[in-house]
Amino acid sequence: MNYTTQMDAARKGVITPQIKAVAEKENMPVEKLMDLVAQGKVAIPANKLHTCLNAEGVGSMLRTKINVNLGVSRDCKDYDIEMQKVMSAVNMGAEAIMDLSSHGDTQPFRKKLTGECPAMIGTVPVYDSVIHYQRDLATLTAKDFIDVVRLHAQDGVDFVTLHCGITRKTIDQIKNHKRKMNVVSRGGSLVFAWMSMTGEENPFYEYYDEILDICEEYDVTISLGDACRPGCLADATDVCQIEELVRLGELTKRAWEHNVQVMVEGPGHVPMDQIAANMKVQQTICMGAPFYVLGPLVTDIAPGYDHITSAIGGAIAAMSGAAFLCYVTPAEHLALPNVDDVKQGIIASKIAAHAADIAKGIPGARDIDDRMADARRALDWDAQFACALDPETAKKIRNDRLPEDDHSDTCSMCGKFCAVRSMNKALAGEYIDIL
Repeated sequence: MNYTTQMDAARKGVITPQIKAVAEKENMPVEKLMDLVAQGKVAIPANKLHTCLNAEGVGSMLRTKINVNLGVSRDCKDYDIEMQKVMSAVNMGAEAIMDLSSHGDTQPFRKKLTGECPAMIGTVPVYDSVIHYQRDLATLTAKDFIDVVRLHAQDGVDFVTLHCGITRKTIDQIKNHKRKMNVVSRGGSLVFAWMSMTGEENPFYEYYDEILDICEEYDVTISLGDACRPGCLADATDVCQIEELVRLGELTKRAWEHNVQVMVEGPGHVPMDQIAANMKVQQTICMGAPFYVLGPLVTDIAPGYDHITSAIGGAIAAMSGAAFLCYVTPAEHLALPNVDDVKQGIIASKIAAHAADIAKGIPGARDIDDRMADARRALDWDAQFACALDPETAKKIRNDRLPEDDHSDTCSMCGKFCAVRSMNKALAGEYIDIL
């Protein structure tokens, strides 16, 4: 039976290779997964031209996935370094890579990603529009923007972030409601600026049906960008954010009518006590479409440590219904991340996602934690490293600071005062030597 997208296949009862692969990974019956995909509650971003893709499902009832943002800029334009980051991210378990390049000839790098990288690949076409045409923003036409969406689809991109929900009405809201941080979304600010300079409506909103036709043809998932996401705690859950979310709910429904899969992007800076409510509001307004959040960051005062502020918020968000976490690195708000920043961001996000999966009761999520507990009880260091998210770092810390003697079963923190060692010996009826 012919089908256009993963959603269309699921609605027709066709088990695609991608649906089958995701069902196996998630230990979920294929029939149940197909129902979730058909409803739009799970998205399987899988462009027909991304043939090396190792498909993943995104949905709150599945394992929480993480995305890694990469790409060159005018000040950091080494594509080889970006590919190092890509492979490092994939090896550490990132399920998606977003190419946010904003300098140079971006297409070869984008095609290299979709030609070689097994992770989902996402892009933000509005970034690439100015670069692709090498023209100032105000000189671009609505057709120019739509043509870049088509180009990215033809290059094999699995999902595109489109800031469809920001309209001319938003211009008045931003001016009248006096946000502290205005619009902090890079793509959202570009669309806002274009509308302000041209007097025209947002092309991604005005020509949404044409975009849906492109996405249906190539099976590109739309990630509905939150142009009005809060960029500081003071702006969280305000009129601009919620009004845009209502529009994203409407656009979600229209996409589903075209068999186009949707993810909805969520807030950036949110106080901890508002995170769960934000997730529930989104689930209601967007009818259970997978929620993709940047953080959220739970405080504004930790530059250099925002991978931690993000992980705190991400864990709460995922436990409360978010399906997809966009990593944040120590370089957030400061610079383009280097290779080590990328690693720190991934590890922090993986911790948040895993902690949330345990809290949600995802089948099998806690198994590796239980294996770690067994290894620690047995003081089996190799087994502990095998369970660790970052075995190399764990090994290095231990080996750099071994106890002076009998380091086969203790560490330099407690030595022979080790509670695990003492309990093991006591329960075995052995003499417990301390001094």
